[in-house]
Amino acid sequence: MNKLKILLLIAAITTGLNVYAVTQAPVHKPSINLENPMQIQTRNCIVVNPLDVVAKPDFYQNKYVKIKAKFDKFSTLGLDYKPAFRSSEDYISFLIQRPDVTDHNIPLSEMKIFMKRTEAEKYIDLNSGDEIEFIGKVFSKALGDVWIDVDNFKVLSSKPKAEADKK
Repeated sequence: MNKLKILLLIAAITTGLNVYAVTQAPVHKPSINLENPMQIQTRNCIVVNPLDVVAKPDFYQNKYVKIKAKFDKFSTLGLDYKPAFRSSEDYISFLIQRPDVTDHNIPLSEMKIFMKRTEAEKYIDLNSGDEIEFIGKVFSKALGDVWIDVDNFKVLSSKPKAEADKK
């Protein structure tokens, strides 16, 4: 009987210590660099193929997505359209290439991707075919298309200038 009481006492103490350790442990919050407003927490975004987002705009509405793609070009596509308004004074849109077409450069025009002009100016030297990655929020599905506000943008690889000029 004494052995049983000792085991129960040890179990109670161990449980109490575990509960104390968990409740007193510091909570890790990913830091966001306030000097770079384009940085967001990546743990809350879904890594997706752009064609999946275009196929199911309802599913991705109001969600953050992370997309790797080939840059096509900067554009004015979708700017100043009232139902999904982004001012052409403050924003620029860009197109990515369709990942399902490899023998031609065809833009994925069903995806309207917006970036602040001040941020886009940093990437003025991008060429068609450069590998990019961006994180953004799907904020609208106007016209049945996907409309994304980019919060984070980076160039993964770019073609040498001479090769880009040949295209």
